[in-house]
Amino acid sequence: MNALVRPASPRSRNRLKSLIRPLVVPQVFDFWASKLNPTWSWERPMARITARRAESADSVTLWLQPNGHWAGFQAGQHLNVSAQLDGVRVTRSYSLTNASAADGRLAITVKSVDGGKLSRHLCTGARIGEVLEIGQAFGEMTLPATPQGDWLFLAAGSGITPLISMTRALAKQGMPVPLTLVYWARTRNELCFVDELNKLAAQHANFSARFVLTREPPVGDEAMGRLSEDLIRALVGDVSSQQVFACGPGGFVDSARVALAAAKSFQAEAFSPPPRVIEDTGSVQVTLAASGRTLTLPRGQSLLTALEAEGFKPASGCRMGICNTCACGKSSGVTRHLHTGEFFHEPASALKLCISSASTDLVLDL
Repeated sequence: MNALVRPASPRSRNRLKSLIRPLVVPQVFDFWASKLNPTWSWERPMARITARRAESADSVTLWLQPNGHWAGFQAGQHLNVSAQLDGVRVTRSYSLTNASAADGRLAITVKSVDGGKLSRHLCTGARIGEVLEIGQAFGEMTLPATPQGDWLFLAAGSGITPLISMTRALAKQGMPVPLTLVYWARTRNELCFVDELNKLAAQHANFSARFVLTREPPVGDEAMGRLSEDLIRALVGDVSSQQVFACGPGGFVDSARVALAAAKSFQAEAFSPPPRVIEDTGSVQVTLAASGRTLTLPRGQSLLTALEAEGFKPASGCRMGICNTCACGKSSGVTRHLHTGEFFHEPASALKLCISSASTDLVLDL
């Protein structure tokens, strides 16, 4: 819609849309608008691939130009990407890997996964000019407004993607805090951004990057081994003053949390969290406000699993790696984060069903 009325100001466009909204069926509008330009839509963010670059033996970076419905992002966040493949709409979550760009473009770095329909398409089949549907950015592991202290980034495999975005954002600020990035991969040819990270280390005295391999002997200043307290001590030294950001598979994040127990602070995102049950007993009453149902659900189990066991099918793509699709509002009650054990008491807040369990009676906006 924005492109069809380009001469008007954003305020005028919004006023026009509000006036004609009752007369418009978005799906019908999108169908006909896409015949003129695939990035035109009533309200859906769409993006055209404008460039691609190989990053490693099995990863590629795609640069995307979004339409006017894209609301922007913060370094460290993710988005959902959708494409029609063999007549089926396939959606997966990917991290933004660039810092904010003056031209509004965004970048994702995709690793080709065996059996991964969308990842293989994006890595090998997608071409410049192809249009993808995207979701708005989400994710809570972002940079503070005023970075302070000593920072340590720990990345494993695809976990480098949000952390490279944050590293690039800090570099644009002149690297305002001391930062060490330690990056694990199985083999050397699976590492991404090596030349860029080494260049940044040469440009900024308070930034260093270390590369660790788990299935290949190290060369030069590379290291070898899985994450452990001893390896961290050898690579980083004392961590008591470090603010740690970690991203990788669930087991890696768990190991990081144990090895960095002495760190000043610890934030993490696991893109394949291991199954876990908090040792809670008993049951609670969970009211689904929109559905008018009240269910008795066990404590200590993810709300997503518990709701499905009762025959309720909330929207979710968690088991397919589509993050943030099970998010919903909570009107009242206390929940517990299944990965950290942290309790959340705030009413009128949001939660993710797949990683939250009920600790008290709840009212959910479902």
